[in-house]
Amino acid sequence: MAYTKGSADVVIIGGGVIGLAIARGLALRGAGDVCLIERGTLGAEASFAAAGMLLPQVEADAEDDFFKLACRSRDLYPSFAAALREETGIDVELDTTGTLYLALNEHDNEEIEKRCGWQKRAGLSVDLLNVAEVRELEPCISESALGALLFPDDIQVENRRLLSALANSVNNLGVRVFTETNVESLEMKRDRVEGVQTSRGPIRCKSIVIAAGTWSSFLLRSSVLPDPGMQPVRGQMICLESKPHLTRHVLYSPRGYLVPRQDGRLLAGSTSESAGFAKRVTAGGISSILQNTLEISPAIAELAVVDTWAGLRPRPADGLPVLGACGEIDGLFYATGHYRNGILLAPLTAELITEAIMAGVTSPLLAPFSPDRFSSQPV
Repeated sequence: MAYTKGSADVVIIGGGVIGLAIARGLALRGAGDVCLIERGTLGAEASFAAAGMLLPQVEADAEDDFFKLACRSRDLYPSFAAALREETGIDVELDTTGTLYLALNEHDNEEIEKRCGWQKRAGLSVDLLNVAEVRELEPCISESALGALLFPDDIQVENRRLLSALANSVNNLGVRVFTETNVESLEMKRDRVEGVQTSRGPIRCKSIVIAAGTWSSFLLRSSVLPDPGMQPVRGQMICLESKPHLTRHVLYSPRGYLVPRQDGRLLAGSTSESAGFAKRVTAGGISSILQNTLEISPAIAELAVVDTWAGLRPRPADGLPVLGACGEIDGLFYATGHYRNGILLAPLTAELITEAIMAGVTSPLLAPFSPDRFSSQPV
């Protein structure tokens, strides 16, 4: 077993999309010796299992703090994707066709009218389409469709290519990466970060970033640190083969979604299950996904199933991400609990956490998501 060099400037715990994006951000800013530690292989958990949808408007019920954070991050994606391509030569397949939110019953229809109303009043891009207009865009939709919202700014990225690009970028930038390595404990002294104890040995450092997704809970429950009460939420997915393409837009309903990929894959999802750490595909999960996506487009019944998988999304007790400096421990930063929005929030999370570490500046955008909201001690 290779052992770690005994010190670093920053240690990032977790090698999913969030940890990789932060490692890249810090390296680009000249943070010194950045070390990323991953318990398995890079990008193999929730980030790999995701659908890559960037849909803050589709999924929002109000213009709250989370919505503002999500929209800001989505709007960074064109420059983020272009920079990664310049750095690595990898096209992350940012698809700007847009998303159709379908109304498939009367209740859905009422919901899309409400969503259209408040978003129009907020000056956001959204169009309410009648059935004929929807069918002109996507003839494959169900006969039961009553209408749809078109969100031109809610787009998608090929998340697995994104992970590959980020991994290549951090390697090119000289980030030290240790995979198949467990962080056994955080070392602190006099309310300040001292380092981490790992399965390969100790590493002393000035700053630690907890970006381990649902596995962050194992580090936090055994300490006096703010504990977000992280729970794994299993999401199962189906991959279909669609050649020629069945749809150009992401097709979304309140119960399921279909996401077209450039190579002819069509992703169908998803479940949200409290199943602990059992990351497995089940007959019930697959049945539920098929039922909900056949409602969107009965045409998928004729498509071949080419793959299935499951991932564990990290959900904090209040459902919101946990981002920023820990008020109790100097040098400790949280970047975890992104739940269903890790891919969406990656570029902005990286930007804001990098700024907090490098300049000691906490953006007002981070304030509502501070880890200190889970603190049992006054800060």
